[in-house]
Amino acid sequence: MKVLLLNGSSHRNGCTFTALDEVARALKNEHIDTEIYQLGNPELRDCTGCQACRKIGKCVYNDAVNEFVTKARTADGFVFGTPVYYAHPSGRILSFLDRAFYSGSSAFAYKPAATVVSARRSGTTASFDVLNKYFTICNMPVVSSSYWNNIHGNIMEEARQDEEGLQTMRILGRNMAWMLKCIDTGRKMGILKPQIEEKIKTNFIR
Repeated sequence: MKVLLLNGSSHRNGCTFTALDEVARALKNEHIDTEIYQLGNPELRDCTGCQACRKIGKCVYNDAVNEFVTKARTADGFVFGTPVYYAHPSGRILSFLDRAFYSGSSAFAYKPAATVVSARRSGTTASFDVLNKYFTICNMPVVSSSYWNNIHGNIMEEARQDEEGLQTMRILGRNMAWMLKCIDTGRKMGILKPQIEEKIKTNFIR
C-alpha cells in the first residue's frame, strides 16, 4: 500500500514539508510506502472550466496536474499539505486541486485522505476546512487525528519545536495506516466499495 503526499508550498523543505515528513515517517513505521510530491513553483494554470478533460480523459494543460493524477491512480491514500496565506490555502494548491479533482476524480474516489496545514500563527482551521471539501465531494473517507492537523512555525526549525503539532502528524499517519489496513482487509473478505450513482444535478434557478 502507498500514500501519496502533496506539498502545496513553493518551498520544498519548509514548514509544510516538515509536517508531511512526520506523517510519512509514521506511515513507514506501519509498513506503508510513501511519496512526497513537491508542487514547487512552476507556472501553473487555473481551471478554466473548458471541460476538455471530459473528452480526452485528462486536463488539457499538460503539466504537473496530469503527472500527479497518474500517480494518484495507483495510490491508496492521500495527504494534502498547504501553508496558510492570508488565512486560506495557497492559491497554488487550490488551482492544482481544482484541476486534479475536476479532471481525475476517479483517481481519488473511495481512497482515504487528510489535510495538513502549516502557519506562523492563524488561519489554519479555515484552510483545513477548505481542503477537506475536496474529499467530501469525491466519496473519500477523511482521516483525522487527535487535534486538527495543524503545525506552527515561520521556518522549519520553529515547526520542529511544535511538539504538539508533530505528535498530531504522527497520530495522523498511524490513523491513516489503520484505515488503509482495514479497507484492505475488507476488500480481501469481499467487501467492495459502493457503486457510484450517475450524478444528478438539480438547478433551482430556471
